[in-house]
Amino acid sequence: MVSKHRRQAAFRRLHESLVDLIALFNLPQRDEALIAEAGIDLDRALFLLLVGIQRFGPIGVVELAERAGRDHTTVSRQVAKLAELGLVERRPSPADRRVKEAVITGEGRRVTDALDAARQRLAAPVFAEWSDRDLYQFERMMRRFVDDLQAQSAIEKEQDG
Repeated sequence: MVSKHRRQAAFRRLHESLVDLIALFNLPQRDEALIAEAGIDLDRALFLLLVGIQRFGPIGVVELAERAGRDHTTVSRQVAKLAELGLVERRPSPADRRVKEAVITGEGRRVTDALDAARQRLAAPVFAEWSDRDLYQFERMMRRFVDDLQAQSAIEKEQDG
């Protein structure tokens, strides 16, 4: 059994790693490098929302704004711009006709596919020295961590609501 002190130290290191990771992912240069590698011409703020719509869509603007940590009025304008570019479609939600959902279009999927391919090319050097076993274990544990966080968040939301 792991001692309480070792577990606390592990939590602290995990938190530090997550803060470092978030800081790295928030660097504008990383997004610009990804956009350039993908060969697309899209504003950084729009690209982040397009990826969110691809991952979570159909999605309403309020939920998308919450996930992006942005104001919903700004996100609404940016989603309208994505729609003008033909990358997303706005449609009434089947659950609540007052809510307009954003859904990725075929052209939007082409852009996110190019981003996915570019992301893999840019990440390849990071994982070049990792064994397949290490990579698969990291992927599995990261998925488990995120799934458990989401489950905990859902429980807390239910208790608050």
